[in-house]
This record gives sequence, structure tokens and C-alpha cells, in this order.
Amino acid sequence: MSKDLNQCNFIGRLGADPETKHLPNGDAVCNFTIAVGDDYKDKSGQKVEQTEWVRIVAFRGLADVVGKYLQKGSKVFVSGKYRTRSWEKDGQKHYSTEIVANDMQMLDAKNSANPTGSAGTTTGAGPAAGGQRGSFDEFNDELPPF
Repeated sequence: MSKDLNQCNFIGRLGADPETKHLPNGDAVCNFTIAVGDDYKDKSGQKVEQTEWVRIVAFRGLADVVGKYLQKGSKVFVSGKYRTRSWEKDGQKHYSTEIVANDMQMLDAKNSANPTGSAGTTTGAGPAAGGQRGSFDEFNDELPPF
């Protein structure tokens, strides 16, 4: 089987507070949904808005971050893999489609829904990883020394 691309990217707002649980081995699992909107013009030229609800699941460290910092209404970017699960209950087969998140960025402005006080990401090199990344407030627009 060839290695195909299974990647989904969404920007949306949480429809409810995330639900975090822990597996027997201690790993965190966090489930949440985001609303992603789109609009188009119908045949009569009227603007029609539509919202899709995307189910997302995050595991381990990302699940901890989502559970700690996100809440209903938080604006986020989520990237992950499309997955369909199936199970049988009472003799009937059930299906659930969700995105398994591998990256999440908080997009709310400073001091809004994000308790850390700034927009953030769960990946990349930040000060905790030894990087020296600053904010836009610290940006120096002088010309480079060359």
C-alpha cells in the first residue's frame, strides 16, 4: 500500500467546553467539537451561511493543553488525521468520524478566552524548548546589520 496523505486543517470555534478523560495507563484523551462556517450565494443571489460541526480527539500532552486552556467559544486552528471508528451495540453497527489532532494553535486575541494571555501553539520551538521566539510586541523593525 502506498503512503497517502491523510491531513485535515480547520479553523473554528469550540461549541462546548472540552471533555478530558484519562485512560487506565494515565494518558489523557480530550474530545471537543468546533464549528466551521462557510457561506455561498444561492440561485436568487441571497447569501446563505452554513456551519459544519467537526468532532476532534486529542491524546496525551495535546489533550492536557486543550483541556486546560480551551473553553466554549475559543478560536483554534486544528490539524490532524481523518479517522472513522466502528463498533457494535445491541446488534447494530455504529460509526463515528473524527479528526485525531496532532497540532493545535490558539487563535484568540490576548486576554480573551486564552488564560495564558497570548495566542499560542502546542508545537514549534518556544522558550521552553530552548528557542528565543518573541511576540509581535517585541518586534524590532530596524534594518538588519548587513
